[in-house]
Amino acid sequence: QVQLEESGGGLVQPGGSLRLSCAASGSISDVYVMGWYRQAPGKQRELVALLSSGGNTNYADSVKGRFTISSDNAGNTVWLQMNSLKPEDTAVYYCNRRDFVSAYAQEFWGQGTQVTVSS
Repeated sequence: QVQLEESGGGLVQPGGSLRLSCAASGSISDVYVMGWYRQAPGKQRELVALLSSGGNTNYADSVKGRFTISSDNAGNTVWLQMNSLKPEDTAVYYCNRRDFVSAYAQEFWGQGTQVTVSS
């Protein structure tokens, strides 16, 4: 089992920055995809950014050029640096990890952290 612990959410003014952190612990695989999704009130959960163990990244069009995902060398922790934040970035941000072991995959979610962008 894998546990994901998130931190770094909060209230920020438009144009400001926040950095989210997600630490994975437990029986983690060295082959994985890890990153962030978000869900705003009344909307479906959507992809924000993902990073694979092979170093590939994937960003939602709405955050390209503003958000950057990165990880430590061990792949235990990922960070989401969010710059030039907009009110439409307001949402609960969820850490997600998919571990690939042999022929199967396991998916894990964090508890979510609130990001509010408002003046």
